[in-house]
Amino acid sequence: MANTAKFDRQDVIDKATNLYWEKGFHATSMRNLQDVIDMRPGSIYATFGSKEGLFKETLTRYTELGKTNLKRACEENSSPLKALESFVRRAVVESKQSAPNGMCMLAKTVAELTNEHQELLDEAKKCLVVMEGEFAKLVIEAQQAGEISQDRDAKHLARHVQVQIAGLRTYAKTCDDLELLNTMVEDIFKHHPFK
Repeated sequence: MANTAKFDRQDVIDKATNLYWEKGFHATSMRNLQDVIDMRPGSIYATFGSKEGLFKETLTRYTELGKTNLKRACEENSSPLKALESFVRRAVVESKQSAPNGMCMLAKTVAELTNEHQELLDEAKKCLVVMEGEFAKLVIEAQQAGEISQDRDAKHLARHVQVQIAGLRTYAKTCDDLELLNTMVEDIFKHHPFK
């Protein structure tokens, strides 16, 4: 029985993640949640404590998905730097067409929330730091493989990647030229600070 509940819970979190990602925290009503995750408000509160509690779990889930996608990029590319570029390309170009919202859910959350929802804001920031740490690990692997100079600061490069992803995903909302977006992703890794 516990396995069924766990599976159902994950399914609910996945559906809620897509809804919150598409609409944002404030624009997602309890009615929206009820319709999408097929749970009554009382059940949502009993399971997650509140709309905020569910949202916090969706931020964690979104981050897990990011880590999974980064791992997949590593499995598909023998080069750590190419894996990072592949991840960025998927995040910017492919998510434009396949994601509930082309923008990064974490960046969107940080932009949307104020200190009125400090706990959720802090969670989104924490998740961004987690992803930045994953990028830093890959940068270090690229340095060990001789793809990036050892004198570059891995944390600095990871932050650079994070900023580029957020910026390009925002720009992609206004740009339908996929070739241009692909070129812009390539440019991140062709120029300073990676060269």
